[in-house]
Amino acid sequence: MELQLPPYKEYPIVSNERILLRQIKSEEIKDILEISFYDGKRASTIEEASAMLQKIDVDYQDGTSIHWGIFDKLTTILVGTCGYYRGFADATGELGCILRPAYYGKGYMTSALQLAIGFGKEQMGLKKIIAITTKHNNPALHLLNRLSFVKTQDLMGDDVEYEFIIRKSD
Repeated sequence: MELQLPPYKEYPIVSNERILLRQIKSEEIKDILEISFYDGKRASTIEEASAMLQKIDVDYQDGTSIHWGIFDKLTTILVGTCGYYRGFADATGELGCILRPAYYGKGYMTSALQLAIGFGKEQMGLKKIIAITTKHNNPALHLLNRLSFVKTQDLMGDDVEYEFIIRKSD
């Protein structure tokens, strides 16, 4: 399959019975200020988070990322974010995610990453998906293992890289 990278004719919406992944609207930024991170930086004000959202949109238009809000379908609450970052060299996507603390341990991120992985494989044509976290982020490490990611290397500091290899039979 040939790579099908952003931007798309319409911003992709991906869902299952429980959650919806879609583009975050500027009026929703206040709902995720507490978890607004991008390019390794955290926003501490609505203005910084809004600038971050604008950068995310520019990166999407440049074809180097796709970033979704994770919405609970029943309540329509924005519970977190996930997406692919830092370009798609060698048909590889770096998957990142963050969840509002009130929604930890409830299966939202498992569902979101399953949807994002499926989109990366089936719609984008990625050959490999990586995720980077710290050695001390036990919930993330357990989640990556549950989703069949395999640790590939220790990085600088406390960071570790995990990889999900997409096989032709997948």
